[in-house]
Amino acid sequence: MIITILVLGFIFGIILQYAGLNKYNVISGLATKENYAVAKAIAIAIGVGAIFLNFEIMFGFASYHIKPFLIGGIVIGGLVFGIGMAILGYCPGTLAISSGEGSIDAVIGIIGGFAGGFFYTLILPYIKPFLGPNLGNLSLNSIMGTNVFFVIILIVAGILFVISAFWLQKIDKNKDKKWIYSGIALAILNTIVFASGVANRPIGASTTYPYIGDLITNLTGNDYFHKIKTPGNWEFIFLSGAFLSGLVISLIRKDFKIVLLHKNWIKYKGSSSINRIIWSFIGGFILIIGARMAGGCTSGHILSGGMQLAFSSLSFAIFVFIGLLATGKIFYSNTNHNKI
Repeated sequence: MIITILVLGFIFGIILQYAGLNKYNVISGLATKENYAVAKAIAIAIGVGAIFLNFEIMFGFASYHIKPFLIGGIVIGGLVFGIGMAILGYCPGTLAISSGEGSIDAVIGIIGGFAGGFFYTLILPYIKPFLGPNLGNLSLNSIMGTNVFFVIILIVAGILFVISAFWLQKIDKNKDKKWIYSGIALAILNTIVFASGVANRPIGASTTYPYIGDLITNLTGNDYFHKIKTPGNWEFIFLSGAFLSGLVISLIRKDFKIVLLHKNWIKYKGSSSINRIIWSFIGGFILIIGARMAGGCTSGHILSGGMQLAFSSLSFAIFVFIGLLATGKIFYSNTNHNKI
């Protein structure tokens, strides 16, 4: 099973590397509205994946894994996650891939993520009341049931997501079309991972961080760690595969490079290494706290939940992009140049 998970993570890494969706310049470019590749890939993945996955479930080859709609967690966690994503320029899953490619800021972001995961475990008993109320595991299927009307709306929703991706292509300065293939590949991969005979769960990444953070600090004698240890272990192996893909593919392509300051960072924030180190740690710390408040991240919530047409995940996506774009406007403004 470990080998299977590693291979799935490796394929995940290849898919994202193909279109550069793991790159700092691409993800921070979304925050500055200069590069919509990530948003386009997610939109087409949800559109295609929603149809594939729901039909897979209807035929009995998989089951739903809907995340609960915790209003406080979704709203606050989504905004916090978006802030961390903008500052860091990575998602929990892409951190592993870019680390394998030699990005030092991604490595620091991972360390910040471990610290954020550990901190979240400590504060969870105190903030738990603010994460609710819990509206339940709501999705289009849970509301409508499996019937002809559900199938019609499912197909219409899938088509609308695909159309939105191509609408973004029209306004995007970057006209590269690799995101199309990566988005479809992500939909297929997640559909495979969902299958009862494969993993019987969605792709995910953010649970790795409190899992490892708690193990490192021996903060394991609590209910939260016992809740996350199984998914955390799965996601750790999965991200290990993603890391290996970053390393192996970059070596094969001969573009492996140890780098701390990327082009987009220098453009907006200057060439201070200390500046980038500090913000990488802070971004990773914030990113994981937001992810754990909401119960997932870009891959485990937005992508996997979006494919299930889960209300919690689609709502989370909205607040993530609000936090991301608002932070991008402030954090990457010229007035912040060369400042910590």
